[in-house]
Amino acid sequence: MCWPLAFLVMLIMWAKSKTFLVTFCHLRGRLLQSWIVPRFGFMYFLPSAKDGINKQIEEAILMADRIGVEVLSLAALNKNEALNGGGKLFVTKHPDLKVRVVHGNTLTAAVILNEIPQDVEEVFLTGATSKLGRAIAIYLARRKVRVLMLTQSTERFISIRKEVPLENQNLLIQVTKYQSAKLCKVRFIVIFVGSRTWILGKWATPRDQSWAPRGAHFHQFVVPPVIEFRRDCTYSKLAAMKLPVDVENLGVCEYTMERGVVHACHAGGIVHLLEGWTHHEVGAIEVDRIDLVWEAALRHGFKPI
Repeated sequence: MCWPLAFLVMLIMWAKSKTFLVTFCHLRGRLLQSWIVPRFGFMYFLPSAKDGINKQIEEAILMADRIGVEVLSLAALNKNEALNGGGKLFVTKHPDLKVRVVHGNTLTAAVILNEIPQDVEEVFLTGATSKLGRAIAIYLARRKVRVLMLTQSTERFISIRKEVPLENQNLLIQVTKYQSAKLCKVRFIVIFVGSRTWILGKWATPRDQSWAPRGAHFHQFVVPPVIEFRRDCTYSKLAAMKLPVDVENLGVCEYTMERGVVHACHAGGIVHLLEGWTHHEVGAIEVDRIDLVWEAALRHGFKPI
């Protein structure tokens, strides 16, 4: 019954609304605020809405710069690679920004990677050439983990493989179908330790998930999260961390998570602030910084969940 009213509000927000403050808290003398871009999720996939969304984000960045904000952390779809290159568009257009623009995905990658058992020898990775997928694949190959990268783009796959040390490049394997995971289960069962690990970076339908072996665990960095279809498999939630215990005035929960738990990219922005880093974290993830950012988060009291 409320749908027509919600639709009307959406149209008004689309036409008139600007970025606005929704919540705030304090941590070690710092004021942390969450601002909302007045756009709905589906709009980020409309080509006609791209420029308008980027204009909203750009205006928020410039306002933050004027009022002395130290770090502005992009979240959710506001850092989408196809939208603005993970924030790179804004720092290229405004090279004199004092505010540091951060996508926080370095910590997201660290959280996902630290959920994977150290003795895993093979993973199946979807969204393999995305910003997070690329970083995860390179990191795991350096750790001598065999990565089956699901991608149709041989060009992007080769580009990523070239970033891996020569002696480890053979550990990155391009596959083009989910069925490849099923076939590899038989061929390489001797090297498995425990269950097969799947890392989802793109939406997986129930049919896609059916190719995973029994007992597989699905790690994911896909928005929205996949439907938990398999009763004989386990699923992780989106990468998140628990805020330090000394956070104050925290009045709301983030998305559907517990009080005091935030998405890893949100935590990444706060770590950037607490560390006093002066660089922008935009564009491609620097794989060499993944462990550095993870250790900094733990040092400041963030905890994995």
